[in-house]
Amino acid sequence: MLNEANLTAILLTIKLAGVVTILLLLIGTPIAWWLARTESRLKGPVSAVVALPLVLPPTVMGFYLLIVMGPNGPLGQLTQALGIGTLSFTFTGLVIASVFYSLPFVVQPIQNAFEAIGERPLEAAATLRAGPRDRFFSVALPLARPGFLTGAVMGFAHTVGEFGVVLMVGGNIPGETRVVSVQIYDYVESLQYADAHLLSALMLAFSFIVLLAMYSLNPGERGDG
Repeated sequence: MLNEANLTAILLTIKLAGVVTILLLLIGTPIAWWLARTESRLKGPVSAVVALPLVLPPTVMGFYLLIVMGPNGPLGQLTQALGIGTLSFTFTGLVIASVFYSLPFVVQPIQNAFEAIGERPLEAAATLRAGPRDRFFSVALPLARPGFLTGAVMGFAHTVGEFGVVLMVGGNIPGETRVVSVQIYDYVESLQYADAHLLSALMLAFSFIVLLAMYSLNPGERGDG
């Protein structure tokens, strides 16, 4: 049975993943659109920065984010000057760290979807006197829907499964920063394997259901379309 600590960790994890996914869609969409359309020399460096979390150890990213948000870091000094203290070991700090760490899982699917549209639909809309904004919202966004679906699902699922970054930045504060992955770690550390098995099984089932739903709703992601 799920005890109160487990339920609190699960609800906190869902809250974190939901907030992060919404922010990633808002932040990632213009980045993906720019990367899909630009011919600037900055495309390579920006793409590398976006993809960095794919190859960077989570503890490394978590360490530097912790420094940046700490009392001597630039963001930490700004937040202290604003009177809101530091963001390390807070839920807000977890959100910021998770946005950075899950960014490529949202940006890359959306970018691929934008690139797959090609120029012809946008040119056709232009001949009908649709402006850049109309072409984006009326043509590009609807045609890129599969990429948005994939990005949202992958961003949410990846945030749920985070461990290294959230532990480094958020620590292990019950009800504030102790998400499911950290709760499982605590159970293993204290040799409470039954509780660890329960939460791990729930995470496994969640991951499978998420991927099954994504592939069912978006068959092209299987690679056979």
